[in-house]
Amino acid sequence: MSKKWHISRRRMLKGMGACIALPFLEAMAIPGQGSTGKAPVRTAFLFMPNGVHPDRWTPATTGNTFELTPQLLPLQKFQKDIVVLGELMNKNSLFKGADGHYAKSASLLTCMPIKQTIGDNISSGGVSIDQVIAGDVGKDTLFPSLEYGLDRITTGVDINVGFTRLYGSSISWKSPNQPLSKEIDPRLAFDRLFRPYVPGVKIKADPYKQSILDLVLDDANELKRHLGRADQDKVSEYLESIYSVEKRISNDANRAKFAKNISPDITRELVRLNKSIDEYKEVYAGVNVTEKTRLMLDIMALAFWSDASRVSTFMFGNSVSDRNFSFLDGVKGNHHSISHHMDKPEALEEYTRITSWHISQYAYFLDKLQNIREGDKTLLENSMVVFTSDLRDGNRHSPRNLPVVLAGQGGGRIRTGQNLIFEKETPLANLYLTMLHTLNIQHDRFGDSTGTLKELV
Repeated sequence: MSKKWHISRRRMLKGMGACIALPFLEAMAIPGQGSTGKAPVRTAFLFMPNGVHPDRWTPATTGNTFELTPQLLPLQKFQKDIVVLGELMNKNSLFKGADGHYAKSASLLTCMPIKQTIGDNISSGGVSIDQVIAGDVGKDTLFPSLEYGLDRITTGVDINVGFTRLYGSSISWKSPNQPLSKEIDPRLAFDRLFRPYVPGVKIKADPYKQSILDLVLDDANELKRHLGRADQDKVSEYLESIYSVEKRISNDANRAKFAKNISPDITRELVRLNKSIDEYKEVYAGVNVTEKTRLMLDIMALAFWSDASRVSTFMFGNSVSDRNFSFLDGVKGNHHSISHHMDKPEALEEYTRITSWHISQYAYFLDKLQNIREGDKTLLENSMVVFTSDLRDGNRHSPRNLPVVLAGQGGGRIRTGQNLIFEKETPLANLYLTMLHTLNIQHDRFGDSTGTLKELV
């Protein structure tokens, strides 16, 4: 048997005036004692609009012997790493007199009733779960949280239900009146986190002294020229939320700590991803969003790996998304229209294929996390990654029995490899409260929670 090479946990990389600490490596473990340090737990929430085929989602059997349904088949490799959660409901997303999407998407992570409005006096009813977590763990990272997605902010009013479309553009809320703007461009997302650490890349200006608003100001002003007063105010509020994030990352100590986490393996991934983004920019035609989606998920994974942030949200589309999925075999239209399938077999088949695409991207992200080692665990084992939609079925707009999957063991505290069916109308907030307790964030309640999901822990 070959002798394992052991190096000190204090080992530094030195050269060319640089001194960079290494993250925990297998070679740092003392034989017989395993890991010498406990990795942080990362948390992500991935949102898919428009619901799922209600009859092709939930596995037929419960416990750890369940078989994946057609829409969940892309997760076959991760069956032991996930929990399928049935009969969770976001009760506060039910809105009298309005049967649309906005009350459901805006309250998905707050589990509180939103305020119906067509103006700028928006309210999500509470702080979203990701921001509660970020408020506790974000002080130790460069970015308290990261908000990513694929679609621009949607403005105007949906006259069918009497809601401002701004409610459909964010699931992350710093306060009831302050949604957090999401980054949708892979180049901007990558540069903001990592450009100073890519070997050979020249930095024209200190990215921490340059506001991201400088890059989008012209586009924002052009947009506002076409909006009414109320929407202009709302866009300004979104831009202000960006400033609030920038102010929170001005901590020099956290910046220095982050730089020390840039190991050789992370550097290689930085170089690969930087090149991939450049290549994507040259060939992207704006139709098939698969590559863009995976680049954004690569950036999320790298942010978790490097400890740039421990909390993130990702929106595959805004609420009521009408993205055309004709790039998929067997699909001939847009997501929202197909979700109103009227129980027609051909529409339901297209609906299933669209959901399977989303689950495949979720599986791609899980695979990235699983292939990153952290001591005696993987990054996936040290994470909690939720995939969900705000509706069960887009045809019925129901927030009952929501499609929810949780992946990762939360550092060893989550019991995965299960299909769990709870009592009907169990609050979705019970899942979030369980996640808070897993992170040792001791809240008595969250949203309309009535307790924790003990079967998970």
